[in-house]
Parts: sequence; structure tokens; C-alpha cells
Amino acid sequence: MADVAREAGVSISAVSLVVNDREGVSARTRDRVLAAMQRLGYVPKGGNGSRGIRLFALLIEQLPLPVLSDVFYAEVIHGIQEEAQRLGYAVILQIYGGQTSEDDLLRQLAREEIAGLLVAAGGDISDTMIEHLAATGLPVVLVETVVRHDQFHCVVADNMNAGYLATSHLIQLGHRRIGALSGPTKYSSLVDRLRGYYAALGEAGITPRPEYVPPPKSGTPKKGYLQMKQLLALAEPPTAVFAVSDKTAFGALEAIREAGLRVPDDIAIVSIDNVAESAHTEPPLTTVHVPKREIGILAARRLHGLVTGGETLPTKTVVYSTLVIRSSCGARPSAARAEPPQDDGAP
Repeated sequence: MADVAREAGVSISAVSLVVNDREGVSARTRDRVLAAMQRLGYVPKGGNGSRGIRLFALLIEQLPLPVLSDVFYAEVIHGIQEEAQRLGYAVILQIYGGQTSEDDLLRQLAREEIAGLLVAAGGDISDTMIEHLAATGLPVVLVETVVRHDQFHCVVADNMNAGYLATSHLIQLGHRRIGALSGPTKYSSLVDRLRGYYAALGEAGITPRPEYVPPPKSGTPKKGYLQMKQLLALAEPPTAVFAVSDKTAFGALEAIREAGLRVPDDIAIVSIDNVAESAHTEPPLTTVHVPKREIGILAARRLHGLVTGGETLPTKTVVYSTLVIRSSCGARPSAARAEPPQDDGAP
């Protein structure tokens, strides 16, 4: 396919559209591609037929640490591999980032002759790129991400409700000054979690304070740590904090300890994910459990349905989450740090 693209002077994605008889290329481009195919004797290969092996590819952006050591996605990947193997597929991991271009990615996927593609997390894998991948005719299922302006098969956690549950727990404990440690907006899951925070505040009549939601610092794995230091430096810091992920909360706990403060006596904290480490922090972290392995299993099952023709209408599967109460929230905030009982919710 790469040879045909060079011969015709077009992109690999354009060749894929022609090979799969899809719209998106002009008649002139289509003729050039077909002529190049004829000159080179190119015959499209059937999905994995030459190998006798059925393959799923899992596409994920390049992370600061190896993806298999990531506290969240390692469990998702385990679920994908477990279910794919049960269904008769092998799974190859495809990392996108660095010097890899979209054409490089399409070339690698074409070389492997995969049966279907799972796209996890989003991030640097843009909505446009996902649409281009799907335009090649490859079955695609999204994992913990969505394309806002298009319909794709996807399996996601109930992220907005998770943010709502976590923040509501703090409100029920009596907190009114509640900060939020947000995540990069390129991740739809983290955006939805922050929306849950705002929804809980609005329901309780609490006016959001912009200074209580510091933006994450880009280019560093210590985002939660730096955001928490910003909150602690305020003249009137929050009495409680919602973190969009356990990893973010781990950094926040470090910043709180450095400041000589105690959790939950001086400040309460709650987060989302319930990764294994969250039960062993000091103190143990109150968090919303996201069924990570089950998300992976459902995604692999959905992709198998697309490959075999059993799935047609694009659907979004939302997996429920539950609050896991531990010690990082304590009881009600101390009188010295709580809002006065007569407070009407204004900042």
C-alpha cells in the first residue's frame, strides 16, 4: 500500500479509501491510485488470511511511562488481552507519538493485516485521526474516549457521574470550599469527570471559584503535585479537594505532606480510578472505583462483534462506577476550616 501511495503521489490513507471502495477521494485521485495498483501488480490482502492468525491492534498515545506499567491502562489492557484470547485473537500494541506520522501508523497497521482496531484514551490521537483510521474500512472501537462530533462504537466509564459522586461525598461531609485538580482537556474522560464536579457544586448551590481549579502544567508527570501547591498558596485554601484521577491525587498528597499539613485533618481529598496503590497511601484514598479490566473485556467483545458482522449500529457502552470510602476524607471539616453554618453558598 505504501508503494502504491508513492507511485500515485498520494497519502496511504487515500490508497486505503480506494482499496476499500470508500468515499473521501476525488475521481481523479481514485483513477491515479487504480492505475498505480495495476502498474505495480498490487492485490489487496485479506485480513490475516495469509498468516492464519487473527490480530487486534491496540492503539494508544505515547505516555511518560511505559503503558504496561501505567496504573490505570495496565488493567484495561489485561482485560482486552484476556477476552481477545478467549475469542481467538492475538493483540499487538501500537504506540503513537514521537516521530510517528499518521501515514507511518497506517503503513504499520496495513503491514500487520489486523482484523480490528481498539483506540484507547485519545489524547494525541485526535478525533480527525480516528476518523481517518475508520475511513480505511477497519473496524474500530474506542476505549475510554469518544469522538464528540461523530458516532463510534465505544466503551467508557461513567466519568461524569464519577466526578459527581466524588464531589458530592465531600459536600455531604460539610465542605463548601472544594478545589479540583483537573486534567488535560485533550482527554474526554477527564473533561467529563470535571463536569461532574461542577454539576455537584451547582446542585448544592455552591458557586465555583476559578482559583480553586488551577489548570494542569503541561509537559510534566507531577501535575497534581504542582496544582496542589497552587491551592495551598491561596490566602483562603480549600478545605477539600477533588482530583480527576488517583495519579493526580498521589501528587497532591505529596504536596500536602511537604506543607506540613495532614489529610484529612487539615484538608480532605477524594479522587477517581481506585487503582491498587490507592488503598495503600497514607492515609488510604477515598476514590471512585472504575472497573478497568471489565472495560477492556467489553471493548474486545464489541470489536469481535464488528469483525464478525454481529454489530452494526454504533453504540456507547457506559460502565457504572462506585464510591469507595476510605480515610482521606475523614468526617466533617474542622470548625476552624469549615464555612460558617449560615453560609448561603457564595464564595
